[in-house]
Amino acid sequence: MTDDALRAIWSAAAPAWSQHAEYVDARGGVVARAMLDAVAPRRGEHILELGCGPGGVGMAAAQLVGPEGRVVLSDFAREMTAVAKARAASCAYDNVTVKEFDMKAVDCPDASFDVVLCREALMLIPDAATAIAEARRVVKPGGRVVFAVWGPRDRNPWLGVLLDAVSQGLGVPIPPPGVPGPFSLSNAKALTELLEAAGLHDVDVSEVATPMYADSFERWWTLVPSLAGPVGHLLQSLPEDLTAAIRDDANAALNEYAASSGYELPGASLVAFGRR
Repeated sequence: MTDDALRAIWSAAAPAWSQHAEYVDARGGVVARAMLDAVAPRRGEHILELGCGPGGVGMAAAQLVGPEGRVVLSDFAREMTAVAKARAASCAYDNVTVKEFDMKAVDCPDASFDVVLCREALMLIPDAATAIAEARRVVKPGGRVVFAVWGPRDRNPWLGVLLDAVSQGLGVPIPPPGVPGPFSLSNAKALTELLEAAGLHDVDVSEVATPMYADSFERWWTLVPSLAGPVGHLLQSLPEDLTAAIRDDANAALNEYAASSGYELPGASLVAFGRR
């Protein structure tokens, strides 16, 4: 899939990310805390968030660096940057700016930042190695970089159930071979090697539990496909009867995780730290 095609898909998903931004931040809070604990932003530092989506991690960092610091929220989809810009403005973050950057070609000089953050975006791009190298390039010597990605597929049924149902409905694997998907960087050893190959040091990859709770199937179906980017885009293109069959298969699969108050779905993320 080309960069333009990916950009179009995530641009189309931006309204859903705007609508559910508070949910994204609440559910991703444990990962955001682990990321910020790893890089320990200090007052006055300059921070870049790559693939920011609605910008929750960067805005949390803005509170830590204070008015003397600076945070740049960036995404390659203009519609996503508009969401982040609106949220930062509504919270009156005067130390936050928003830029349209491709993670594989960050339009900033070398050694521009003390910290680079990236939550749940690295695994979705065709060339993760180049993006990691770019993060290292724009961070200062001794600066810190942290990426969060989803862990193994079998540890994340909250999303795996949807992918399995779509794959079964279409009779082909989703994502198709050669296309990076949400679990493409789920091997901790391989992720460590990627960071080290980019020239980062003191690399550490840790696992963080990221369960999802949904009070009903309808709530799960509203959230997960609409936030799943390419998968949501694919579902919207299918005939209604096929989408209904996929929905029924997913509903049946979720029964394994039913609880008295809805659904308790396991989740696991990897938080990867490195230092230039």
